[in-house]
Amino acid sequence: MGSDIIEIQILGPDQLEVLATKMEEISNSAGMKFFRDTENVRESGACLLTDADEAWPTLGLNCGGCRPCNLRAEMRIAVDGAPTNTLYKGSIYALRSTDLGITVGSDVKTVSTLNIDNRIRFSAGTAAIALGFLPDSTISFAIPLFVSEKALTSIDRQFTEKYPRQKSNSY
Repeated sequence: MGSDIIEIQILGPDQLEVLATKMEEISNSAGMKFFRDTENVRESGACLLTDADEAWPTLGLNCGGCRPCNLRAEMRIAVDGAPTNTLYKGSIYALRSTDLGITVGSDVKTVSTLNIDNRIRFSAGTAAIALGFLPDSTISFAIPLFVSEKALTSIDRQFTEKYPRQKSNSY
């Protein structure tokens, strides 16, 4: 006995530039480096969005991963009152985020068996939420899909050559 809390959407070529542009805006305002992710979205042919609907029913379990399930109203208040400078807006039910992770893993395995190059992108998922593509979502991941004679990994390598990683002494 389960509940359907996962939503999947596919963005076509006409929506990819809008998503990539929003990713750049978020990157600049949040100080996060989404540049490679943005290029992956632009170079892809489509993008799969997977999210967990915020209207999910609780499972009646108090796993301790988030607020107790009987405080659902307080979780809703936390979402509504989340700071505007955060990428996710408030509390996320721990077991539902696990469901989302399982779904995303299944998504990438399925498209990989079809020889479709793909990457999981947190950055594109947050941009999709900000654009309103996923109006009931508090957490989402996007998976750019790429089919070509040139693999997405080669685009990643070209990007790394253009923007080398900074060495860090921290772990």
